Amino acid sequence: MLKKYWYLFAVSMLPIVELRGGVPIGVGMGFPFWQVYLVCVLGNLLPVPFLLLFGQRLLVWLADWPYVGSFFQRIINKADKAAHSFGKYEFIGLWGFVAIPFPGTGAWTGSLAAALMKMDFKSAMLSVALGTLIADVIMCVLSYGLLGLVL
Repeated sequence: MLKKYWYLFAVSMLPIVELRGGVPIGVGMGFPFWQVYLVCVLGNLLPVPFLLLFGQRLLVWLADWPYVGSFFQRIINKADKAAHSFGKYEFIGLWGFVAIPFPGTGAWTGSLAAALMKMDFKSAMLSVALGTLIADVIMCVLSYGLLGLVL
C-alpha cells in the first residue's frame, strides 16, 4: 500500500503531469479524498523551493544549448513579458495562474515564471502554494464529483 502512495507522490511531482495527473490516478487507485489531496499537494510542492532558487539559472543555461536553446529562450522572453504585464499584481497573477488546472499552468511553470520575474522567495512560495491548494481542490471536485468529496 505504501508503494502506491509513493507512486502517487512521484507522479504529482513530475513536470507537466503534476497533480493534474496525480489526482485522477489517486481516485483510480481508490484512495479517499483527503489522502489524494494531501499526497498530491505535498508531491507537487516539493520541487517548488528548488525551482524558485535555481530555476532562472537553469533556464539561462539551457538557453545556450544548441538545438533546444531557442525553446528555452522563448520561455525566458515570455516570462519577462509576463513580469511587465503583472506589475504590482504579480502575487495574485501567479496565484491565479497556478490555481487554474490547465496544461502548462502548474507549480513548475509558475515557479519558473516567479524565478524569472525575480519575485521575492517567500511571496513566490506562498503564491505557488496557494495556487496549488486551489488547483488540487478543483481537480478533486472534477475527479470525485462534488458528492464524492462528502461521501
